[in-house]
Amino acid sequence: MPNRLAAETSPYLRQHANNPVDWQPWDDAALREARERDCPILLSVGYSACHWCHVMERESFEDAQVAAQMNAGFVCIKVDREERPDLDDLYMKATQALNRGRGGWPMTVFLTPEGRPFFAGTYFPPRPAHGMPSFPQVLGHVGRLWTQHRAEMEQLGQELTEHVRKAGNLPAGEASAGDWLGPVVQACAEDLDPEHGGFGGAPKFPPHGQLAALLAAAGGGDRQAEGMLRATLDGMAKGGMYDHVAGGFCRYSVDARWCVPHFEKMLYDNAQLVPIYVQAGLLLGEPRWLRIARETLEWGMREMRVPVGAGSGFASSLDADSEGEEGRYHVWAPEEFREGLGVFDGMRAGRLEGVTQDATRESSIHNRTSVIRRE
Repeated sequence: MPNRLAAETSPYLRQHANNPVDWQPWDDAALREARERDCPILLSVGYSACHWCHVMERESFEDAQVAAQMNAGFVCIKVDREERPDLDDLYMKATQALNRGRGGWPMTVFLTPEGRPFFAGTYFPPRPAHGMPSFPQVLGHVGRLWTQHRAEMEQLGQELTEHVRKAGNLPAGEASAGDWLGPVVQACAEDLDPEHGGFGGAPKFPPHGQLAALLAAAGGGDRQAEGMLRATLDGMAKGGMYDHVAGGFCRYSVDARWCVPHFEKMLYDNAQLVPIYVQAGLLLGEPRWLRIARETLEWGMREMRVPVGAGSGFASSLDADSEGEEGRYHVWAPEEFREGLGVFDGMRAGRLEGVTQDATRESSIHNRTSVIRRE
């Protein structure tokens, strides 16, 4: 029988309506049940286009034995982060605090009956792998923590809740902000990847905020900011994170070279990147950035518009999976270029796009990391 998610409006929640897990939405009834059963809450947060959310569902949430373990020890609540960004932000801060700054989706958080987090992680495999415990092992461990060390877990939950509360308090604004761009540019310079652009190592997400600040500084004549802006905009546009066939940027790159993407596309990522590419292209006289912006807008109008009542709106994301496989329509083989363009043009296009005969994931994804095309 379907669980309570069957009556929800969120597509992501409805995807889990037929799991053997007794999923509930975040509401008074679910929170009341946790208090009445006096047991922890297992909060799982994700979104419909998330590849690893689908993977964890197939591996664990559709498994009757794992579901029985979840149902017996916890009140299980599913949240769509796109529907409840407030809850997502709150519990992501707790997850990052418990995991040395690391977070992501699916987000798996264990709460006291009052909703205070005391244990958290992201994706857990069905069996121990790559140094990670299995999800059933995590369930058993958290269950023992709750029954054998409940007082400590409740204290941890209170302390973590206070930490998250303080972390959300913004400092008082100063009467004169002064040169706020200078410290931002310096912080970017300290974290810059000078070879590939962007900041930090893998995985790399589109750095919308840093790019906007660098663009403002470059507009004021800051050459250091301009250099970092150029390196990052070119790095993202050349790599496989940008869709060289359909336009638009994927969610993030799993490697430092921007080459291998995580294939879902988010509307909010692209909506923030388009004006940066437009303004930077106009400011610095780079037509290729204007092309990237134009192609991304064309992708959005072509693939993201959906009917809404008598008019139309925009979908929030495109799923990473196609026909049950991540990135199925985004990986190519050299022979597909030759079949579509002929032997010689196909060989040239394959070399330009970085698609080779190597039997690796990276060698099958369009990228232009070896060339910057001037237009």
